[in-house]
Amino acid sequence: MEFRTKVETGKAGIQIGACEEILLVGSCFAGEMGQRFRDNGFPATVNPYGTMYNPASILHTLERLLDEGRQIPRTVFLTLGTNHVYRLKETGEIVDNCEKRPAALFEEEVLTIDECTEYLRKSVELLKAHQPKVQIIMTVSPIRYRKYGYHESQLSKATLLLGLEKAIRTSTTSKVNYYPAYEIVMDELRDYRFYAADMLHLSEQAVDYIWERLVAWCFSDEAIAFMDEWRPIRQALTHRPFNPESEEYLRFMQQTHERLSAFKKKWKMLSSY
Repeated sequence: MEFRTKVETGKAGIQIGACEEILLVGSCFAGEMGQRFRDNGFPATVNPYGTMYNPASILHTLERLLDEGRQIPRTVFLTLGTNHVYRLKETGEIVDNCEKRPAALFEEEVLTIDECTEYLRKSVELLKAHQPKVQIIMTVSPIRYRKYGYHESQLSKATLLLGLEKAIRTSTTSKVNYYPAYEIVMDELRDYRFYAADMLHLSEQAVDYIWERLVAWCFSDEAIAFMDEWRPIRQALTHRPFNPESEEYLRFMQQTHERLSAFKKKWKMLSSY
């Protein structure tokens, strides 16, 4: 007897390789995924200019990265949180961060489906122009926004989903995929035991499950082999002994660093470990 509905993802039209560089831009959910990449030995850049929740701010981040001459890696995650934006009344420009300035200086606005589509389309074309081999994974954050009210939060997510679907469908590259993190939480993890104490954010267990499904969805066999080999080395590196000065522990750490050196040479590992 089956007591839950499972979101079938199949396999993605793209693959993430072993220890390859990853860029994640978007909501705080991008940070959760970025940490999983780092923990598993992938060099991940997450929101270099701060958390970006809406499609316009995600585009602004990509534009700023390129204006500063930063290289765009092959794999990019764009994680949408909301279609709400804030405009500076004086200029009419959408701001990415209010920088603790008075709220009276800004006006809140809700992006339409077509506006979301256009910002995402521009993001895809910008990435493609600077990294022809780019593969883009879009997601919608499953975290709800209490301050909008739960009905408005659902309308916001629906707008993002429709805008995102249209952007992917009309994209000039096939290397744009949607990963259904939102649906996995809504359909598979409906029980509140998968939420943090605020009943809005996800528990570690839930994020780990979404990560496991992501790995099965788009990681290459080589990437999975890399992570399997990396896991015991990382555990050894983060081990906290009762007596760090003991001869036994010092010998253990020497052996661990020798394993790490051989591992990095084998995989051409780019992380800071």
